Amino acid sequence: MSSSIRHTTVDCADAYALGSFWSRVLDQPLHDDDHPGDPEALIEGAGLLFVTVPEAKAVKNRVHFDLQPQDRTRDEEVERLLALGARLADDHRKEDGTGWAVLADPEGNEFCVERSAAERAA
Repeated sequence: MSSSIRHTTVDCADAYALGSFWSRVLDQPLHDDDHPGDPEALIEGAGLLFVTVPEAKAVKNRVHFDLQPQDRTRDEEVERLLALGARLADDHRKEDGTGWAVLADPEGNEFCVERSAAERAA
């Protein structure tokens, strides 16, 4: 029998705050047992576990999320995420509509926003 990945764990300074940000990004709730100040927060449907650690983020992520919007364009999703508290870290969008945007969550963890399936098909 092989193993399976139960969670992807993200070390952070405030598990509940960062988990709440990603909960809004993914439109999936935090676990009912999670509350402000808790050392862990879980988005069960996405398999994301946020754990408070004492160390600050120091370098570029070795693993990151690539998001693909389901009901809006890449650029509309970037604007929505910026309004939620993300920041634009690097912009690889091209004039022909291809490319992606690199954003950072409120604790500086980088993630990418790609084109939607509809944009790719066009």
